[in-house]
Amino acid sequence: MSTTEPPPPARPAADRSAAALAALLAVAGTAHFLVPRPFDAIVPRALPGRARTWTQVSGAAELALAAGLTLPRTRRASALAAAGLFAAVFPANVKMAHDWRHRPAALRAVAYGRLPLQLPLVAWARSVARAATV
Repeated sequence: MSTTEPPPPARPAADRSAAALAALLAVAGTAHFLVPRPFDAIVPRALPGRARTWTQVSGAAELALAAGLTLPRTRRASALAAAGLFAAVFPANVKMAHDWRHRPAALRAVAYGRLPLQLPLVAWARSVARAATV
């Protein structure tokens, strides 16, 4: 008789959602290092230190969260932290919208479109966290 617990039931939809969120964070985190200047530009000036440091810290956080989402054991905590991160970067999106208010309409639409996008990202991360606990 085995002393190990049986594996939890397969949850393919929940696993796919977690994997997709991990992929989004991995791409974003990688972009922070490969093309940091756009991220530097939206770091709120009120934050202490250099903008590049904040860009690198947030990129590293996104990469760490992506890794955590891929592991069932750390998925719930990583998803909750991702929800927090999505909320925490909202001021950067506000700064971008403000800074881009005089740019051409297409660029303004991108900047303004990022603002409401944070809510579904937070909801998605929370959904992944809930599914990880069931």
